[in-house]
Amino acid sequence: METGFRKWIIVVTIITSTIIELIDTTIVNVSINTMSGNLGASLEDTAWVITSYAIANVIIIPMTSFLAEKIGRKQYYIGSILLFTLASALCGFSHNLWELVAFRFFQGIGGGALLSTSQSILFETFPVKERATASGIFSLGIIIGPSIGPVMGGYIVDNLSWQWIFYVNIPIGLLAALLSYIYLKPTKRSADGRTIDWLGIFLLAIGVGSLQVVLERGETDDWFSAGYIIALTIITVISLSILIWWELRIKYPVINLRVLKSTTLSISAIMTFVLGFGLFSAVFVFPLYAQRIIGYSAFQTGTMLLPGTLMAAMISPFLGKMLQSGIRPQYLIILGFGLSAIFGFMMSGSNLETGGAYFFIPLIFRGLGAALLIVPLTALAVSELKPADIPQGAALNNMMRQMGGSFGIALINTYIAHRAANNRMSLITHVTASDPLTIARRQSFVNNFMAHGASYLRALQQSIGALENTVARQTFLLSYMDAFLLLAVLNACCIPLVIITIKKRAVVKTGKVEIPDAH
Repeated sequence: METGFRKWIIVVTIITSTIIELIDTTIVNVSINTMSGNLGASLEDTAWVITSYAIANVIIIPMTSFLAEKIGRKQYYIGSILLFTLASALCGFSHNLWELVAFRFFQGIGGGALLSTSQSILFETFPVKERATASGIFSLGIIIGPSIGPVMGGYIVDNLSWQWIFYVNIPIGLLAALLSYIYLKPTKRSADGRTIDWLGIFLLAIGVGSLQVVLERGETDDWFSAGYIIALTIITVISLSILIWWELRIKYPVINLRVLKSTTLSISAIMTFVLGFGLFSAVFVFPLYAQRIIGYSAFQTGTMLLPGTLMAAMISPFLGKMLQSGIRPQYLIILGFGLSAIFGFMMSGSNLETGGAYFFIPLIFRGLGAALLIVPLTALAVSELKPADIPQGAALNNMMRQMGGSFGIALINTYIAHRAANNRMSLITHVTASDPLTIARRQSFVNNFMAHGASYLRALQQSIGALENTVARQTFLLSYMDAFLLLAVLNACCIPLVIITIKKRAVVKTGKVEIPDAH
């Protein structure tokens, strides 16, 4: 536990480290086209820059508790920051695509360790009675990072070069490492003589890595039409099945799955998975919708997300205080899922004529919903764990959020593609040579093109292309509306799951949220 100036320096350092790690999960998305052109690679190959980072993140997150004990939490944390910073520099210096993909993987190894380790350090920095406040502060990074990534990426690509997406991490990372070295308390390595669970590490890397590749690349390569997707799916099932059996069997596992005996942690992990699904899917779908359908730039799209993000950041510490004062986390979670559902329902009602002002309210609801979910779920997940189990519980919970994001993006992307095929079939049946509205629309196009100097035959050809463009835009509009509606339904369906936890043993005692000591 820390007090005064030292305490808040640690808080700022931890939040900064969390934010830069999560920024890098989304900042590259808006730069893929530029990278592809500069590196002379296809868009499909360049997407591995995103995939490699996500794979490394999901592999390392559940191992952070084990590695922190073996190496010492302070040493492991500082080492992870330095690895993240060095890999960021090397990403910027890369001369070809596969160098960049390799360095992004190492960046993900360093960055993934920052999430759970940051949470554990925050819990140790605050006294037990202020742990809910610590959860609120930690949530700032989770909310801000993914949302401002596209804004920063769009601005940097428009005004500098894509390399600066990585270079900006260097001074921040070095400063965070220096402050961590000065202000974090030294921690000793585990001295219990435990052996390293090499088989568990191998199975985790193979199983989760394969699953992540399937999720990231499945839609691009038409899922099970690709032989390597089938092979990796089989490897995933076999590896993860053996991993679960092995980790429950040995005395010192790399992932202590026994903590999932806590029903509250198990249910929280499920809800955190849905939170990750909705949080990352919304940040994925809305920019695509705004840029491809409405016609906004990457930077304009990012700035539209900012008000909701800032609102969420403002209320997160207060939510921690509310939990600390005795409000049940489940009530805030229900409200969070409700607001997230409203966001989806409102977005599903927009159209091609919708202006930017319409999106302000639903995006505010998205930000508030995210805050109302992240803060209490972070507190609720570890509320019934023994002090020694908190780091592992936090790691598993963070992994579920990242996995939820991966599943969400993969499934939403696939859902949009399938709905696009169905919506196009529905629309095209009405676009016929005998349909009066189609005839009138085509003639309008013909008149317009002839007014701009085209011959009648040329104008007729152009009108057919214009009709096709209209159908395509309407097709994708309807598909994105379906995607937003799906997000709304998923969030609404989680509310009954939260109600189940209310019937469990109260986590509020004597008017305080009980979050065990992490020492």
